[in-house]
Amino acid sequence: MARPSRNLVIGASGGIGSAVVAHLRQRGEAVTGLSRREDGLDILDMASIDRALATVGGTFDRVIIATGALMIDDTGPEKTLRVLDPDVLQRHFAVNATGPAMVLKRVLHLLPRDRRAVIAILSARVGSIGDNQLGGWYSYRAAKAALNQLVHTAAIELARTHPKAICVTLHPGTVETSFTANFAGYAKSTPAEAAANLIRVTDGLQPGDSGGFFDWAGRPVPW
Repeated sequence: MARPSRNLVIGASGGIGSAVVAHLRQRGEAVTGLSRREDGLDILDMASIDRALATVGGTFDRVIIATGALMIDDTGPEKTLRVLDPDVLQRHFAVNATGPAMVLKRVLHLLPRDRRAVIAILSARVGSIGDNQLGGWYSYRAAKAALNQLVHTAAIELARTHPKAICVTLHPGTVETSFTANFAGYAKSTPAEAAANLIRVTDGLQPGDSGGFFDWAGRPVPW
């Protein structure tokens, strides 16, 4: 009898993160969820990351990092370069790139070396340079593009020690959460639908996909 897959979800109290936890548990898989609200894991504080991760043991077959923010200090995405604010830009990089990268740095040792494992970090299609046809959203776009590069680079390093591991960024689509409540006119999926899509994508990934950027349907997104 095969053992149940072990999963770690960072950002487990958020709209998408909590749905991912629920979906995996419905499938009968073991899930450890960590969040700032429940466990004090602040992705901007390395000490808090270390304290939270010290409470988990063993290795995980799947790690989902479901953190990030679309609005910073109640400031929405910029429509023009004229309103670009250095403090907001810096905060976006901290929350959407630096923080997830620091979590990634700390969870690598939780991956098995002898079998397939997946680390998936939530990104966004607007972080794609090749897919940018509309402009705007400077801070969020730039931070997600930086996250994509960080994860791609980490995947190259990870392959040297964990040849069966897969490290990717995923675009979940526009999901009905508090992050998107102020943005009407976009087709949105429910958190439950988004969670099912994301887990289905991670189920189908192969080691050769490591370092890639995929959308909710498993289609590659251009850099």
